[in-house]
Formats: sequence, C-alpha cells, structure tokens
Amino acid sequence: MSTTTSTTVTLADLTRMLRESAGEEEGIDLDGDVLDTPFIDLGYDSLALLQVIGQIQREYGIAIPDDAIVDAETPGALLALINANPPAQAA
Repeated sequence: MSTTTSTTVTLADLTRMLRESAGEEEGIDLDGDVLDTPFIDLGYDSLALLQVIGQIQREYGIAIPDDAIVDAETPGALLALINANPPAQAA
C-alpha cells in the first residue's frame, strides 16, 4: 500500500502496474518513450487497462469511472485522467 502524501501517478508507476496486472508483451520496452504510444501497440487491451485502473484505485484511492478509460488510448492520456481525479476522502 502506498502511504505517500503525493497522489500523482507517474509513468514509472503506470508501467509497473501494467507489468504486475497484465505482464509485458515480448519485444515491447515499457521503459522507453511510451507516453504517446497507443495501448494496443503496447499489447494491452481494455481488460488489462481495467485491471490497472482497479490497482490504481486500491493503491492511490483515486476513483476513475470505467467508461472514462475508453478515451485514454495512450499511457499519457491515462495518466492525465488519473491525475485529474482527486483521491477519495476517507469516511
């Protein structure tokens, strides 16, 4: 669990979660410049992205509507969506 006060999710965080949730496609270098590369070209489908969104919600407490990720076709777009949503306040 993340206990940091910062809720910004970085590209490194996102690629780590992609690897943990859905693995890494052979021949794809997630450590390269993938910010604007479509997820489909990186080997990730919508199911893999939903798994990553679930992990982000658990680790960071950020609520992201499932239908919002449809428009996030690249890691950069997904990060913008994630970081635009504030963490849910604990009740």
